[in-house]
Amino acid sequence: MRPLWRCRACGAEWPCQPARLSLLVEYREDRIALLVYLGTLMAEASAQLSQLNGHAAPENLAERFLSWARAR
Repeated sequence: MRPLWRCRACGAEWPCQPARLSLLVEYREDRIALLVYLGTLMAEASAQLSQLNGHAAPENLAERFLSWARAR
């Protein structure tokens, strides 16, 4: 749910665990493409969330959007 960046199914911050699993399956052959996609969405979320909050975006966006998707 944009601009709140919450999951429509469970209400958790997106990407929630089910969304992460789905993305990992969808991009299983191209982790770099997944990281580019998530980076683009993180930038969009940052802009939208900072407008909602009236100040800077939440500090944990990199953790929320990117750290879980890095190659292991």
